[in-house]
Amino acid sequence: MTIIVTGGAGFIGSNFILYMLDAYPYYRIICVDKLTYAGNLSNLPAVMGRRNFRFVKADICSREAVYQVFEEEHPDIVVNFAAESHVDRSIENPSVFLETNITGTAVLMDACRRYGIRRFHQISTDEVYGDLPLDRPDLLFHEETPLRASSPYSASKASADLLVQAYCRTYGLPATISRCSNNYGPFQYPEKLIPLMILNALEDKPLPVYGKGINVRDWLYVADHCRAIDLIIHRGRDGEIYNVGGHNEKSNLDIVRLICKELGKPESLITFVEDRKGHDMRYAIDPSKITAELGWKPETGFEEGIRKTIRWYCENRDWCFTNI
Repeated sequence: MTIIVTGGAGFIGSNFILYMLDAYPYYRIICVDKLTYAGNLSNLPAVMGRRNFRFVKADICSREAVYQVFEEEHPDIVVNFAAESHVDRSIENPSVFLETNITGTAVLMDACRRYGIRRFHQISTDEVYGDLPLDRPDLLFHEETPLRASSPYSASKASADLLVQAYCRTYGLPATISRCSNNYGPFQYPEKLIPLMILNALEDKPLPVYGKGINVRDWLYVADHCRAIDLIIHRGRDGEIYNVGGHNEKSNLDIVRLICKELGKPESLITFVEDRKGHDMRYAIDPSKITAELGWKPETGFEEGIRKTIRWYCENRDWCFTNI
């Protein structure tokens, strides 16, 4: 089995590659990554020398580069992690998000149609659903929840999802989509909430929290996400969408307070800053479909996962400094 993993030098992509090569040592994994600021080969030193792993520096928007990789490798499966993903950056410069997240996805699917594959899997996000009110804990995102994107980032991901569905229907492309909640764990770029708070707290720097910190996210440990993708690409049904959530709803302020407690830092480091434009209030995933069909459930509770994550950043300060 040969799998192309695009965006494989990023946070979730690199964790997925490490997971797959450990779970399936006889598979061949091709990592395709442009190596933007959030992609770094320092995420993959454990596999760089393996004979069944290959890294290709390429932009998924380049049809020539993508087709060349497909021509050389003839992949069975393509998993597309490649995306611009930081909401704040999408507000400042939407165009690059439209190019990578929509056009890049189309180029990959055209290559899949041309060369033939068993499965194209699109990594999406719960942000395509918009947000939920804080006072309705009974409401959750289902696969049938209407798309209601709030930011240029989530709009670009929703557009890519619709494009994948269109390729399934129009061309019969064997494809699946997964929409996950907020991931956390090793190798996450330090601009994101959890690694930023950990690294700032370690240096006794201010911990900037948007607004009042009441925004709620459903947190998913990255290893649990990797297991879900593994099940989907092997056993998921063509044309289906699978929500992947962690059953770990926490407010941003609660997250930061927990990090302070674990590191023995005072909460006086917390600094409230001007809220993000169009800031979604709450995300909450219902993963019952993937549980019922594929038997997946999150295994890592948040308290366990955040301790693992904090320990990893404390023990890998050199990685942190090369990625700031």
